Amino acid sequence: MALGGGTFTSQNKVLPGAYINFISANRATASVGDRGVATMPLELDWGQENEVFTVTLKDFQKDCKRIFGYDFTHDKLKGLRDLFLHCKVLHAYRLNGGGTKATNTFATAKYGGIRGNDIRIAITTNVDDEDVFDVSTYLDTTLVDTQTVTSASELKSNDWVDFKANASLSATSAVALAGGTNKTVTGAEHQSYLDAIESYSFNTIGVVTTDDTTKTLYISFTKRMRDEVGAKFQLVIYNKAADYEGVINLKNKCIDDATVSDGVTTYPNEANAVYWLTGAESECQINKTIQNMKYDGEYEIDTKYTQTQLSAALTTGEFVFHKSSNEVRVLDDVNSLVTVTDEKGEDFKSNQTIRVLDQIAIDVASLFNNKYLGDIPNDADGRTSLWLDLVKYYQELEKLRAIENFNPDTLSVEQGNTHKSVVVSNPVTVVNAMAQLYMTVIVA
Repeated sequence: MALGGGTFTSQNKVLPGAYINFISANRATASVGDRGVATMPLELDWGQENEVFTVTLKDFQKDCKRIFGYDFTHDKLKGLRDLFLHCKVLHAYRLNGGGTKATNTFATAKYGGIRGNDIRIAITTNVDDEDVFDVSTYLDTTLVDTQTVTSASELKSNDWVDFKANASLSATSAVALAGGTNKTVTGAEHQSYLDAIESYSFNTIGVVTTDDTTKTLYISFTKRMRDEVGAKFQLVIYNKAADYEGVINLKNKCIDDATVSDGVTTYPNEANAVYWLTGAESECQINKTIQNMKYDGEYEIDTKYTQTQLSAALTTGEFVFHKSSNEVRVLDDVNSLVTVTDEKGEDFKSNQTIRVLDQIAIDVASLFNNKYLGDIPNDADGRTSLWLDLVKYYQELEKLRAIENFNPDTLSVEQGNTHKSVVVSNPVTVVNAMAQLYMTVIVA
């Protein structure tokens, strides 16, 4: 079933569903859905493996240690903090899951990864009963679990370890788990993520990578999902031209200093601004834009561009941050589309336009699939009912100032080439935020 409006060139679809085209006009009880849902593949030291897991803003703020292995303020969660400044829901996937699990005599880490090496198990004789033991699990120096048992077989798995039922318990100081490793990420892991995320709904997908092959994989995925499957979302990538309205090509690189932890030097990924942009674009409402929005994240972003370079960036479909009054701000909310055609005019370069059109596709498809598909007869009364629902929906968009000049008389709902098909046609004028001011002052 086409969930969000797969495109069509003729009325020849086999699967039931809503197929919706958007083209530019030649120039001479539906409701508007919520936004704020993003997805990203992540390289993590801890967490669920080989599956998509959903994290809300509240989850991240209150339970990030259990989910991601580190406290909210830890430097390794810097990117996710940038993402969740504006994102409400994240469908996450751990790219480097499946590594070796840390272990010791008493327990094995819940997940593979180097964070498991920071777990310790301490066993003490219970102060009230010398025949039983208090078995404590520590992450770094923080106590995360304590169980009082007579033997290892009574121990229950916790959020951090699975205990070994045949271990022999005796009083011992904290013993660290060891041997945990992260899996090396290849193209296969990215493909596994894309296969897994295909059935989810989201507004943006972001990938923090500088590898051109990986970027190409995500661009191809986005084009297929938008144009063939009908899943309406935008991809945020770094420094990769795509000439496509579904891809946002971020120009700026992050220039943070390298950090040293436990003798290991970590160099920041120059694509890290993708985190913030993925969250900001996902949350931006259809009657809004992030043009001129202040970057409120934690990375240092390179904004050393001349006015000529900034102008060239917009012309070539690059999304760029610039310095304004000593603040880093979004220059313009544009996608990577460069080539203009009769089907896709200049308006399609605006992410605000794409948000409106994508939302229409998602909402109308949801209306049709949930109310009309297989239920409402395709007769005059049935088509009138659909027409009334669409009129109500477009009038709601007009109230939100997402579209303007909607005229119900231009909306048509007709029977298609078969008794089962319905053809809807209507012009839409998308509203964009003000971007340029041209003023002439006449001096009397």
